[in-house]
Amino acid sequence: MNHEQNRYEQAVAYLYTFVNYERKMAETYAPEKMDPSRPGRLLAYLDNPHRQYPAIHIAGTKGKGSVAAMCAHVLRASGLRVGLYTSPHLQDVRERIRVLTPAGGDDLITYADFAGGVAELQAIVPREPGVTWFELMTALAFRYFARQAVDVAVVEVGLGGRLDATNILTPQVSVITNLALEHTELLGNTLSAIAGEKGGIIKPGVPVVTAPQAPEALATLQAIAAAQHAPLLQAMVDWRCTAVPFPAGQGQTLTIQAAPDPAFVGQSLPLALAGAHQQENCLVALAALHQMQPLFPTLTLAAVRQGLADVQWPGRLQTLHCRPDTPTLLLDAAHTAGSAEKLAQALQTLYDYRRLWLVLGITAEKDVTGILQALLPLAAGTVVSQANHPRAIPPAGLQQAAGALGYVVTTRPDIPAAVRAAWAAARPGDLICVTGSLFVVGDLLNCWDSLQSELLTTTEVAAHPPDG
Repeated sequence: MNHEQNRYEQAVAYLYTFVNYERKMAETYAPEKMDPSRPGRLLAYLDNPHRQYPAIHIAGTKGKGSVAAMCAHVLRASGLRVGLYTSPHLQDVRERIRVLTPAGGDDLITYADFAGGVAELQAIVPREPGVTWFELMTALAFRYFARQAVDVAVVEVGLGGRLDATNILTPQVSVITNLALEHTELLGNTLSAIAGEKGGIIKPGVPVVTAPQAPEALATLQAIAAAQHAPLLQAMVDWRCTAVPFPAGQGQTLTIQAAPDPAFVGQSLPLALAGAHQQENCLVALAALHQMQPLFPTLTLAAVRQGLADVQWPGRLQTLHCRPDTPTLLLDAAHTAGSAEKLAQALQTLYDYRRLWLVLGITAEKDVTGILQALLPLAAGTVVSQANHPRAIPPAGLQQAAGALGYVVTTRPDIPAAVRAAWAAARPGDLICVTGSLFVVGDLLNCWDSLQSELLTTTEVAAHPPDG
């Protein structure tokens, strides 16, 4: 480890000394717990970097990251420097803070810039008692984007919206992706209540784009938008498409059927992300980008086509390993009942395999029953485990929940062990799907190089046992 990496590791360790609601949920989602004025004070100490570039601000339950990635890649294809702030990360905390440039390359914040930004924040922290890990990360990201002179930022909400640290932004367009019952102990146990919290990012006069919503959620968003005099645009109403998938889940082609911009109508756009749900996400992204076009004349149809063809978003229907003499390994970070249902649809329509094997881990506060009901009926066998995360449900808990539904599953203590078990049971032509949370996917990616070598060696030995 070189000097800059060492400074970075020290900076990460320092940040983790602050309360982190991703690892331990807040007791309440309220102003006294999540002070909505503190992010503004933090950024004021840093000369308000978030006011130095236009932004797209994205909240929602499902699809936030995919929409953010599509927007960022299209904006980069337009010749722009794009700040991208997302959460959580899969392997490296620096994944949350990126600057995409037309030149491409490694776009993560550098070790030196991360460590230097944290050192700058350390001087401010004593002035703000109670500051949280996510508030500091957000300040670090916004400051970095300003120093990198980005042309535009694409920013994903962390939790909720109304009280989130990112809500200090006044963006050019606000986005609400599909809403579902999640974090109900914090955000409310109805879709209307959750829409009220997510819709808290809607700003006076700022256009807002929404994905298709349940009637009660849409009614709440419409009421908030009307009160804020914010024009409300609906993907799959103002924008519509048909789609044809590529083989083996490698993406799809969208043909635009309706759009406010006549230049898009009838156009076929290649999208590198697979799954019917990504059609909805793509239309949300297109609607948001359409609101940005007056600012950026280079945001043309050609740029949209290039950006969507190039977009990458790891852990979402990601084929990690595919060889004819081994099982295929697929990753997907489905972590709600709705996303598990969409994964089930994709598994039944996009992939050709003999048998399906699941490796499944779920975090607390999720709809465990809903996730299991969507996925377990499809599998020849399921191995349940837990990610290396404090909110992960122990394997025995998932085994009990599966048993209550009438399913027998195998347990393993961690994700690598679970993958080994599934691999041992599977045969060439089978599909192993690792899913349940981003943390499960991250655990596998962190060890994949060594684990893949081990699994392939095991396969070779089984196929060609030693003499004697």
